[in-house]
Amino acid sequence: MSERLLRLVCLEDLEDPGSKGFFVEWRGEELQGLVVQQDAQIFAYVNRCPHTGAPLDWMPDQFLDSESSYIQCAVHGALFEIDSGRCVYGPCVNQYLQRLQVEVADGGVYLKQ
Repeated sequence: MSERLLRLVCLEDLEDPGSKGFFVEWRGEELQGLVVQQDAQIFAYVNRCPHTGAPLDWMPDQFLDSESSYIQCAVHGALFEIDSGRCVYGPCVNQYLQRLQVEVADGGVYLKQ
């Protein structure tokens, strides 16, 4: 396993499909993000809509649409592909969520440098 900086979430706390938010201190700043599990794959993004800069979740850990098929922005309903972060519906079509590099190990999801 490469060097771990920060443990973001425990895998046992993440449904499939499911999402979980986190706040961590990273590189001298507070990082607010989200981790999504879909089909046993893990994806992580900064919790910020590319259109407004607002957080995506409408309630804690609620980042997915009602079918758990897309990440959904609570502000204007934009939909983002889980695997790429690309907006496919809403005012920011073809813009991307900022992806975070993570590693899964020891029952957790870790932020990579």
